[in-house]
Amino acid sequence: MTSAFTVLIPARLASTRLPNKPLADIGGVPMIVRVAQQAALSNASTVVVATDSAEVATACAAHQIACVMTRADHPSGSDRLAEACVQLGLADDAIVLNVQGDEPLIDPALINAVAACLSNRPDCAMSTAAHPMSDPAEWNNPNIVKVVLDARHTALYFSRSLIPFDRDHAAHSKALPLRHIGIYAYRAGFLKHFPAMAQAPIERLEALEQLRALWHGERIAVHVSQQAAGIGVDTPEDLAKVRALLSDKR
Repeated sequence: MTSAFTVLIPARLASTRLPNKPLADIGGVPMIVRVAQQAALSNASTVVVATDSAEVATACAAHQIACVMTRADHPSGSDRLAEACVQLGLADDAIVLNVQGDEPLIDPALINAVAACLSNRPDCAMSTAAHPMSDPAEWNNPNIVKVVLDARHTALYFSRSLIPFDRDHAAHSKALPLRHIGIYAYRAGFLKHFPAMAQAPIERLEALEQLRALWHGERIAVHVSQQAAGIGVDTPEDLAKVRALLSDKR
């Protein structure tokens, strides 16, 4: 059973590798609008962009995308969404999906699956997603985050290192490392409280915000997909790939 849920999309213009990223043109439409349109194809009851940029808000308004203005000093997207939850008056038990504003190819079915994952796990404060990595070239890449799970698909740990480590090079093992997919669902009450929680030492070492929740004893349910996520846009090269893919689909 899946409860109703809200998709919130954090967006800010500051980006080191791709300035003004949310407004990047993709087939005549700003990227942030593309993301919101994809999210609207999910079962979400509401899709809202949370931004500190008047330009982003104007772009959203031009395409009938709901938007809330948030403070400019938020250190992370989750902090921005916490403020948006308060502005929108979301109940503490509401489920909120954090869809990154640079995922114009995000699969609506993945959004639904992560929402259902949390809805079905009342013992968890958050949920996210992962998929098996079959390419050994990715295993030791610190830019690719890995996760290990318990028997109920609850996260044990996230790391930029290869986990689990195959000490004996077990040829018989069919288990592949799991690559974390950066989509999150939260219970709104937890999300509102999250920015006030002390940063964890492991969070600072790995530069992975989700480790704060684990360090404080919260549980994170993980939906395991057999498919990789769509291309996220971090660089001009990524943007070119997305433009080409969408152009080919016309």
